[in-house]
Amino acid sequence: MKAKILLVEDDINLGDVLCDYLELQGYEVTRVMDGVEGLEAYKAQLFDLLLLDVMLPRKDGFTLATEIRELNQQIPIIFLTARGQTEDRVTGFKSGCDDYITKPFSSEELELRIGAVLRRCQLPEQNGQANTSSGIFPLGKYTFDSLNHELRIEDRRIGLTTKEVELLRVLYSHKNQLITREKTLKAVWGSDNYFIGRSMDVFITKLRKYLKDDPDISIVNVHGTGFRLEVKE
Repeated sequence: MKAKILLVEDDINLGDVLCDYLELQGYEVTRVMDGVEGLEAYKAQLFDLLLLDVMLPRKDGFTLATEIRELNQQIPIIFLTARGQTEDRVTGFKSGCDDYITKPFSSEELELRIGAVLRRCQLPEQNGQANTSSGIFPLGKYTFDSLNHELRIEDRRIGLTTKEVELLRVLYSHKNQLITREKTLKAVWGSDNYFIGRSMDVFITKLRKYLKDDPDISIVNVHGTGFRLEVKE
């Protein structure tokens, strides 16, 4: 089946080029011109991935991504932008994106990034360890349901984004063991760039908050080296 992509890009020429190229690569593309139309299009049908320009009329890409994340925490989002500052990239990841590509870029690079994000969001095997058939893992007082993107404890359900699931999967696969920052970044984001590292720290903080109701679970920061998911059993 063709992956369905929502492209929100107000540059007419770039949008036409991207639509033509991605359709040639086998994707089904819906294109709109601004952030308000982007939210309407997202609500109107199902998509597998979103390509969002940052500088959009009526509603910018960061705001659009934040609003979509309130509706769906799992759908992959890639930002397209002419702005390359580290702060903007961090803002992009904080608003829930899975990747960030700065203009100008080649169509081939974009297609490769789309393919990589789609593969990562299908929760591939990590570190050679196969998924269980159910995708459900015991984690102290919690149940980690990777397929349904949630943590459960007693009668509470905590929804997780795709990146939070992938990060927790990597930490879980090294439970009570040290895993380096570089290995974690490459396993989840495919890169160990500085600005992505800052974004990962935000995700680590979120996971700690989600797991705070079990005192026997902690994500320990080993200064200058990496992390360790400690679970007392």
